Amino acid sequence: MEHMIFLIAVLVLPVVVLTVLRINAVMVFLSLCLGSVLVQYVASDANSLLKLFAPNISQISTSTIQIIVLLLPAVLTSVFMMLSIHGRGRTILNLLPAAGTGLLAALLIVPLLPAGTRFAIQAQPLWSELTKLQSLIVGGSALVGLFFLWAQRRRTAGKEE
Repeated sequence: MEHMIFLIAVLVLPVVVLTVLRINAVMVFLSLCLGSVLVQYVASDANSLLKLFAPNISQISTSTIQIIVLLLPAVLTSVFMMLSIHGRGRTILNLLPAAGTGLLAALLIVPLLPAGTRFAIQAQPLWSELTKLQSLIVGGSALVGLFFLWAQRRRTAGKEE
């Protein structure tokens, strides 16, 4: 049961935080994508460097480093983009990319967890449904993000300043 609560929290917390703090969810989504690339290409080197200074590093520490590398760009973007969404209509529209961000966060975080926790979460029916829909989640969220980015372009294009 506690693993189901953790999974629901990972899904819902980004939506609530991004909405309440009026953070541009598209930018956070893209930062999660960047974090995923960093985990793939940089986290192993960071782990090697950490093992050089702490040779008795455990698997939990490796998972922790990977999760930090994944989430750091999104957290920093959230801090810098706080209160960047103005108006009630845009705040409501921001819910859609915020939901995509929460779903992507779950899909990226769970595989990085220590083995016991990861297997317990992956045994949940909700995780099974998420993995079945992962292509739709990532593709749909990316498409929504692009539309939102295109809609934010400057309205004064063509006017001289």
